Amino acid sequence: MADQPDQTLNFYALLIGIDYYLPNRLYKNLKGAVRDINLVASYLSETLKIPSERIFKLTSPNPEVAEIIETKNPEPTYENIVAKFKAITELAQPGEQVYIHYSGHGGRTTTIYPELKGKDQLDEGIVPIDIGNESGRYLRDVELATLLKRMTDKGLIVTLVLDSCHSGEATRGDDVAIRGTGETDTAPRDSESLVAQRQELIENWHALTDGIPASITPGHWLPQPRDYVLLAACRPSEYAYEYAVSGKERHGALTYWMIDTLTSSPSGLTYKTLHDRVSAKIPSKFPQMPMLVGESERFVFGVERGSLQYAVNVLEVIEEEVTEADSEPKKVVKQVRLNAGMAHGLSPGYRFAIYAFGTTDFTHKNKQLAIVEISKVGASDAWADVIEVLREDKIESGAQAVMLSAPVDLVRGVRLFKKEVGEKDNELPQVIKDKEDEALKAVKEALAGNGWLKLADAQQKEDYLVAVNQLGEYEICVGTPLENLLPALKIQNSEAPQQVVQRLVHLAKYQAIQELSNQFSELTNQLEVELLTQPNWRPGMPKKPQSFTDPTNLVVKSGESTFLRIKNISPHVLNVTVLNLQANWAVSRLKIRNQESSFYPLNPNDVILEALNFELPDTQRYNQARETLKVFATIGKNDFRWLELPSLDEEIAPKAQLFDRDNSPLGRLLAAVGADVGEPPFRSRPAVPIFDPSQEWTTKEIQIAILR
Repeated sequence: MADQPDQTLNFYALLIGIDYYLPNRLYKNLKGAVRDINLVASYLSETLKIPSERIFKLTSPNPEVAEIIETKNPEPTYENIVAKFKAITELAQPGEQVYIHYSGHGGRTTTIYPELKGKDQLDEGIVPIDIGNESGRYLRDVELATLLKRMTDKGLIVTLVLDSCHSGEATRGDDVAIRGTGETDTAPRDSESLVAQRQELIENWHALTDGIPASITPGHWLPQPRDYVLLAACRPSEYAYEYAVSGKERHGALTYWMIDTLTSSPSGLTYKTLHDRVSAKIPSKFPQMPMLVGESERFVFGVERGSLQYAVNVLEVIEEEVTEADSEPKKVVKQVRLNAGMAHGLSPGYRFAIYAFGTTDFTHKNKQLAIVEISKVGASDAWADVIEVLREDKIESGAQAVMLSAPVDLVRGVRLFKKEVGEKDNELPQVIKDKEDEALKAVKEALAGNGWLKLADAQQKEDYLVAVNQLGEYEICVGTPLENLLPALKIQNSEAPQQVVQRLVHLAKYQAIQELSNQFSELTNQLEVELLTQPNWRPGMPKKPQSFTDPTNLVVKSGESTFLRIKNISPHVLNVTVLNLQANWAVSRLKIRNQESSFYPLNPNDVILEALNFELPDTQRYNQARETLKVFATIGKNDFRWLELPSLDEEIAPKAQLFDRDNSPLGRLLAAVGADVGEPPFRSRPAVPIFDPSQEWTTKEIQIAILR
């Protein structure tokens, strides 16, 4: 992989692969875990040139897989795994990297920490080779959390990859296996830990979970990481698969596509970019969605961070073989499937530019591979037709798509408003009036070719007014002039008209998010969302929030503690994202339980209780403000990060310094629900239910008034 940040000299790796397990009732032998470890080890040593003495391997080969039988590596027993964690923590120095990769079974067992998790709850963790012994022990989540905390407390840069699951079912067939078991292990196990004393384990878990009872979040391996990267093979409700790649050697799906991505990438990747491609590859084969949490903007096998430039991912590519005159047949991409849909405001007619996987700068049009137009929209995905091919480079799953324009009937109208001469607030002094025509003409020219805005004609009601004020500055009006748009845009500044248009596009995106709604879904009544109050709460205090006196009129003081409560009362796992529409026209995503991933999987009957402090954007200029929390829930995966917007009153930085988010906007959702669903059933064949994608997502919102 070219251009990889050269920070791998100070690097340690712990690679654990378990195919063969000592005889036991629950965990069958695997055939691809040790091969995963060898694949990762080869990449580290051959591509990254990591010295062999810095790569530690614990493996247990399956005797049925003759070509990878090894005897030189220590066995991955519970004792050896814990000892190797401790040894690496001692060896590595602050600022150095530690990479941990586990391939094998994950398991669930009755908790030995009822004071943390509650009676009859579960511990989850890694299944060592010797679990079948009478004294065999799991490396439990509570223990793993402490092992990782010791590393990050020392200042180590930690990455953890878990190619396993903690729920699943028996092995399926000869070519596909699931790395887990559907049964909870209720056998009595030794409760003495080799990681730390019980009190230290409990205190660390409390510190990492902010005091949230573990029983509230069943199905999650670890507290949400703040100081390291965790790439997990699947969501808590899914299985981690290993399979015979191309009908040949068995590998874990996560490990195989991770290394395939790294070896084929043209440039250095962030973990978010790596996750994007892996997430596009695996679901096309298995119902498995990898999860990324922690420092997602950090470079893979690096310590520096890249800037996150969010785009939509291409999930699937449909090719068609065509034959032109006097030429050989060739395959041409006809359609692509994107990971954005109704829940993101898409509808037929939106256009996207496709960029190659690994692209980090979307400002160069000459890097665009094709232009596509949305033709069919689902709840959280959409099909788009290729309408123009710009380059011959291959489009593949994991490519990036950036929105270019909205359908014609959704483009916002802008009216250029001229004022009279006078001294009133809505009038101009003559010296400014003389420059008004030229200033507004410059805005008109800047609007040309814009995919989001057009000049409103005489019969059309405008969405925005653009005028010049008494100080010779541009002003944007939505009913009344918008306040606090800084820096002020002087009409004599040659760049000001284009900046006015950029602000208008920003407003269009913000208001489009405000309008997103889906009250026709059955999920709407199966998602509970409310804001609770506990004014004097501070971290470390018991959480005992109560309802507001008037839930229909939520008023909080700047800095006052509140709690967002979300409960899933549906029978489905709901993928939850919360967007905060701020008073300064910014759109940000709440990191639920400090999770960096694009959504939070909420199991049936689970509850999120997230502590929030609302602050006025600038107490010097705002005495009060209104903000909106929009909670999105989808059955399918979602990614709303590409919709985030900076504050409108921030100074617009050059593109070389700041990602141009104007290229990744949200469109307003059409009123129509349940788009084209295909052919209706005919009498000559059995009727089939019509799939209505609007039933797979919903959103709820809370509006809050903030006072100084």
